[in-house]
Amino acid sequence: MEHRYAVIGAGPSGLSAARALQKADIAFDGYEASRGVGGLWDIENPRSTMYESAHLISSRTTTEFAEYPMDSRADYPSHRALIRYFRDFADHFGLTELFRFDTKVTGLERTDDGWLLRADGPDGEIEQHYTGVILANGTLAEPNVPAFRGEFTGELLHTSAYKSASQLTGQRVLIIGAGNSGCDIAVDAVHHAASVDMSVRRGYYFVPRYLFGRPSDTLNQGKPLPARIKQFVDKRVLQAFTGDPVRFGFPKPDYKIYESHPIVNTLILNHLGQGDLHIRPDIDQFDGKTVHFRDGTSGEYDMVLLATGYTLDYPFVDRAELNWTGWSPTLFLNVFPPSFNGLYVMGMIEASGIGWQGRYEQAELIATYLAALERHPERAAALRERVASEPWPDLTGGYRYLGLERMSYYVNKDAYRAAVRSTTTQLRSDAADSGVGATGRSIRSRLRRPSTRKVRA
Repeated sequence: MEHRYAVIGAGPSGLSAARALQKADIAFDGYEASRGVGGLWDIENPRSTMYESAHLISSRTTTEFAEYPMDSRADYPSHRALIRYFRDFADHFGLTELFRFDTKVTGLERTDDGWLLRADGPDGEIEQHYTGVILANGTLAEPNVPAFRGEFTGELLHTSAYKSASQLTGQRVLIIGAGNSGCDIAVDAVHHAASVDMSVRRGYYFVPRYLFGRPSDTLNQGKPLPARIKQFVDKRVLQAFTGDPVRFGFPKPDYKIYESHPIVNTLILNHLGQGDLHIRPDIDQFDGKTVHFRDGTSGEYDMVLLATGYTLDYPFVDRAELNWTGWSPTLFLNVFPPSFNGLYVMGMIEASGIGWQGRYEQAELIATYLAALERHPERAAALRERVASEPWPDLTGGYRYLGLERMSYYVNKDAYRAAVRSTTTQLRSDAADSGVGATGRSIRSRLRRPSTRKVRA
C-alpha cells in the first residue's frame, strides 16, 4: 500500500511541510481552506488576521527560507511583499499544484492503518484515507476573547477583525492589551481616531527595529549568550536606546526581559511622549460606553479593540489525539504526540527570532521521521523508544517564561533548533540506535523532563 500523507494548511508552516516532504520523495496532498497559499499573510483570506499596516516584526534575513531568499531590499517587508514571496516560493518549487484550495477539512478519524480525512471542497464533500496527517493550520486564527463584567454598548472588536485605520476615524478608542498587534494598531489610531487609550495589566520590554544602524535581531547571531548574561546586557542596551517604559505610563515589568515576547515597536513610546495616547490600568467593568478601570478611574469610548491574542484551534480532531493538557498539546519537540499516532503538528511554536527557516527545520524533522518509517524502521522505533523512556529536551534556553496561555508553547529559538537538528541527525545516522548524534555526544546529556519547564506565574 502506498504511504500517503495529508498537509492541512498552506501558510508558511504548511509550505515548509510540503517542501520537506517533496524533497524526501514522500507522497502527500495539501488542503487549504482559502483561495491560495500564504495563510494569514493573505489579507483577503477570510481567516486572515492581517491588517493594512502590517509588516514583519523580525527582519528579512532572519525570517526567510534559507534556500529561497526574499527578492526585497526592505529589512521589514509589508504583508503585500510577503504574500508575493509565498506565492513565488510555492510556484518556484512546484508546490501550488499539490494543494486543494477552497477546501476546508472538517474531520479526522483514526482508522486501523491511518486516518480518514473529511473535507468540504468546491465539488462537495471529500473522504480520503491517509497514512498520517500534518496539522499546519496555524496558531493565530482563533481569537481569544476574554469575559468582562458588565456590557459595552459601543463597538467591541477583536483585533482579528481590524483591517484598516479607516475603521477608527473619529472614534474614541480603547485598546485592551499591548502586544505587537495592539501597539501597531495604536500607532495607526493616533492618526485617525478622536482619542486613543491602551489598557494594560503588566509591563513590557520594547525592542527598537534598529540598533547601531542594523536590524536589531541580526546582532549576536553567533553563539548565543547564556540567558542571565543576555538578559543583563540587553536590558541595559534597550534602556539606553528607548528609555524606561515606566516613565511613559507602562507598569514596571514583573518579569525579566525575554521571559515574555518583547514588543518590536518603539513608535508607541514616541506617541506616548507626544501625548497622542495614554496608558490606562486593567479593566474592572463595562457600563454602556463607560469603561471602569481597576484604579477607580473611568473613560468614555466608542470602540473597544481587544488585542488579547489567540487560542490554539485544531477543531477537526479530538483533543485527546494531540495529548492536549491545559492550554495546549504536550508534544515531543512541539511536533509528535507521545503516542505516535500518525498526527504531526507544524508551527505550534512561538519564539523570538525563529523565522520560517526554523519552521522548515521542524518540517524536515517530520519528513525525516516519515522516511525512516518506510526505509529505516529501526531508526523510527529508536526515536519512539527515546521519547517514551528518556527525559525530553529543555526548550527554554534557561529562561523562566511567564505561565500564560500564549506562552504555553513558547520556546527559545536556539535551544529549539539545536534539539530539532540533533533529533533529525539521529534519525539519519547509522548511529541512531546508540543514541549518539553527529557531534558524538549522547542526547541524554542535554535533555530534561517536560516537568522541569521554567515558568513564572
